[in-house]
Amino acid sequence: MSKVAVIITDMFEDSEYTEPAKAFTKAGHQLVHIGLKAGSIVKGKKNQTPVQIDKAVRNVIARDFDALLIPGGYSPDKLRVDERAVQFAKEFVESGKPVFVICHAAQLLISADVIRGRKITGWKSIIQDIKNAGAEFIDQAVVEDGNLISSRDPGDLPLFIKASLERMK
Repeated sequence: MSKVAVIITDMFEDSEYTEPAKAFTKAGHQLVHIGLKAGSIVKGKKNQTPVQIDKAVRNVIARDFDALLIPGGYSPDKLRVDERAVQFAKEFVESGKPVFVICHAAQLLISADVIRGRKITGWKSIIQDIKNAGAEFIDQAVVEDGNLISSRDPGDLPLFIKASLERMK
């Protein structure tokens, strides 16, 4: 099955990681947790869900993976200040491989300057940021545009997961 990179750091939205992770693993996909420091433990913002980072973003390249999951919460905003995290996201989008983004995850793609001319959705507080980055904001549960699959919030998780799993078939 697919090897899915999950780029994540502290203060991620717990359910936006745990629900897709559970579904992807159940479907036979391998998750590799990418963060700022290999071996570190990052935690979710609400439930303090612990996630161990398998590889540092400075030591990975997009071609080693089949898909990318970017959970929301504050994690994408924290990641976007790291030049290598931004570059990794950019390489992934430009590779044409599936990129799954939910809630605030679009912030990392905005910093990577890869959504101009694309259709995408996200959390309501970043609608203007999405528009300013040159993308068309679509207010619906799942938006698919080429290799990008995006959703707005945890309420969209069932449809987001379904679309993501379908893309990895």
